[in-house]
Amino acid sequence: MRPRDLPAISHSAASFAGGGGRAGLTLSSETRDLPALVHMSDDDFKRALQASREIQLTVTGRKSGREISIPVWFVLEGDKLYLVPVRGSESDWYKNVLKTPTIRLAAGQAQLTARATPIADPTKVDQILDKFRAKYGARDVKAYYPKHDAAVEVLLA
Repeated sequence: MRPRDLPAISHSAASFAGGGGRAGLTLSSETRDLPALVHMSDDDFKRALQASREIQLTVTGRKSGREISIPVWFVLEGDKLYLVPVRGSESDWYKNVLKTPTIRLAAGQAQLTARATPIADPTKVDQILDKFRAKYGARDVKAYYPKHDAAVEVLLA
């Protein structure tokens, strides 16, 4: 599946600690139809990332205030997770992060609340895109990421 910028309302089966709290394990029994998500420590989440090529990004809509979730590609380097918006700074999820930098990430059954740091420096964005090319292939990155003026860094430590 390729990354998308088309938002869909999140229907998470897990609750998560507001205010960026990361400690503790939270399982949900809200519904039998949806798998329970687990809110994990940074290290546990990094292990879940290693088994994933795509993650679910949940942002807060800058106009609606509602949670919006989309699948995105990512690169993990040490304690830093990088995301690149498909339409660069024109992507809705990127604009939402500018207003509300607290995001939720899900990899499989693992979930983590974190703070996103927007990156607009062209040299840094190019370095991040090089990492995406190494992971996903230059042809796919060129096809799916036509605008190269923005990225996001998430510190997982």
